[in-house]
Amino acid sequence: MRALVFGASGQIGAPLLRRLRAGGWEVVAVSRESRPAQPGVHWLRGDLERCEGLPRAVDAIFSCGPLDHFARWYASAEVDAPRVVAVGSTSVAVKAGSADAAERDLARRLRDGERGVFAAAAACGAGATLLRPTLVYGAGRDQTLSRIAALARRRGWMLLPSGATGLRQPVHVDDLAAAAIAAQATPAAAGRGYDLPGGETLPYRDMVARMLAAMQPAPRLLELPAPLFALALAGARAAGLARGIGGAAIDRLREDLVFDATPAHADFGYAPRGFDAAAAAAPG
Repeated sequence: MRALVFGASGQIGAPLLRRLRAGGWEVVAVSRESRPAQPGVHWLRGDLERCEGLPRAVDAIFSCGPLDHFARWYASAEVDAPRVVAVGSTSVAVKAGSADAAERDLARRLRDGERGVFAAAAACGAGATLLRPTLVYGAGRDQTLSRIAALARRRGWMLLPSGATGLRQPVHVDDLAAAAIAAQATPAAAGRGYDLPGGETLPYRDMVARMLAAMQPAPRLLELPAPLFALALAGARAAGLARGIGGAAIDRLREDLVFDATPAHADFGYAPRGFDAAAAAAPG
């Protein structure tokens, strides 16, 4: 079996690559930077805009990078593959009605990317599967839990607004890699999209508290009333420490973002682990 993997050095692509190699796959892996040779892996330097040396045919294409970029590449690709698995995000639903224009644009690009992948697959007679993970962790490279852990490690404390009890389902990168391989091997998954939450649902505040408790030494979790937290956040932004944290993201800390794993479990046995606080806290 031969696979083409985009985003192979990313937080989901790296564990996917390990699993493919362990399963005996021959892999053509694409990365923006040069990579050392590995048994069973042929690295190509490039991205979804330009990459030379791509194979003419493979058994499966996996995309772990930006979905909209992959959809554009796939629409005119000259690589034949009966199965395609692409990773998107539950942000396609969560951020569609956001007050933040940038978040609404992200949701639009994800939605258009999904439609583009399905349309391109149908045009060439391939079976495409879209995977939508929730809050990704486990590689030390995500922009949520890893970012919180890094800030708390430096300061010795972490601030949250009081009432940050919206439910979350953090999902480990290795569970996503396993899901990608299982989905491509399942005919019933062709032409479908799946939400992929983690195996445990917990309040945002408890998720952060467990992660901090797993660190040595454990940073303190400080909760402030909303007005005081807003002042603290404004100060952090002025100091360049809270870039990308907008009001819409803060408001969502009180909202439940819960997704159903039942279809993925029924179709390809998706069974993610509970929240691994130590893995979430580990440096990348």
